[in-house]
Amino acid sequence: MTKSMPGAAKDLAEQHPDIWRAYSALGKATADCGPLTDREKRLVKLALAIGAGSEGAVHSHTRRARADGIEPEAIMQVALLAIGPLGLPRAVAAKTWIEDIGD
Repeated sequence: MTKSMPGAAKDLAEQHPDIWRAYSALGKATADCGPLTDREKRLVKLALAIGAGSEGAVHSHTRRARADGIEPEAIMQVALLAIGPLGLPRAVAAKTWIEDIGD
């Protein structure tokens, strides 16, 4: 698992495997706590990354969404939906972060 992660997360996982295992277990537990589909969960996580203003997380969740077969238009719609609640500057930033990943 750690081979496909970016630098800082990979470093943490390798340097503190017990913490990484606990974090991973929490992620699995929360993913299975309700009725959302895998697609819905992936898009919600992207939206949360946008709302947090985390460029790295937006990149990560965009890559994961594309790997899961979610169409680019749906991914971009998440950024555009951010205009209302988060404002145009945050939505435009998210759009550029999504576009960083490419097709």
